[in-house]
Amino acid sequence: MITRRSLILAGGAMLLLPTALHAQGAEIGTAARPLKIGVTAGPHGQVMEKVRDIAARDGLVIRIIEFSDYIQPNMALASGDLDANSFQTQPFLDQQVRDRGLKLVSVAKTLTFPMGIYSKRLKSTDALPQGGRIAIPNDPTQGGRGLMLFAQAGVIKLPPKADVSVTVADIVENPKRLRIMELEAAQLPRALDDVDAAAINTNYAITAGLQPTRDAIAIEGANSPHSNRIVVRQGDEEKPWVKKLVSAYQNDEVKDFVAKTFAGSVIPGF
Repeated sequence: MITRRSLILAGGAMLLLPTALHAQGAEIGTAARPLKIGVTAGPHGQVMEKVRDIAARDGLVIRIIEFSDYIQPNMALASGDLDANSFQTQPFLDQQVRDRGLKLVSVAKTLTFPMGIYSKRLKSTDALPQGGRIAIPNDPTQGGRGLMLFAQAGVIKLPPKADVSVTVADIVENPKRLRIMELEAAQLPRALDDVDAAAINTNYAITAGLQPTRDAIAIEGANSPHSNRIVVRQGDEEKPWVKKLVSAYQNDEVKDFVAKTFAGSVIPGF
């Protein structure tokens, strides 16, 4: 008997149809068996819609499934509910593979979203008050990335060789005795009413109506190493549909779309 399963996500519910619902033995990327690719809502979803249109010209049929957090897209891919996802940086993927034992691999670079520090109260990080409150993402690597951005702004000091695995416990100096809140990445824009400043991923900043090049009081440089990736399950790297997907994404039309849509706040990494 054919059944349906639901995948409950933070902030809502989404229905994913399991593989059993597809035509028996149908090739991935066809009308009978669309390529299911997971993205986070916002810029990743917008760009993937453009990629879907380009891929269709090459006969690749894509179904886009949006998620509201950073954990479920990898779990859904690992379990077979997705064929690929496009939302995460390589350091984040590496951490997820180590921590959760996922057999996932990246196959292509996509976009770079420079993380920014935002504030509704302050015009610069220098204005952070003694005992003020700042916020960073609470997920692996992105929290460390936020701390590194605050350190680059001179707000705190981290060990000399700190990388994205750094945590609040690793802070060497906090001269203003700032209180650091670790929150779900998607909630950080809403937290700006309650904190003095927050390090926010660009995809969530844009979704909240923030313009990184205009509104951020500090931002990563264009040479940020945090390029996002298309990710698939181990063993699928050389599949024909993967090559078609990468070709559709790493396309000049996508570069033009990104430039016109995001005005420099999102940078093609290919």
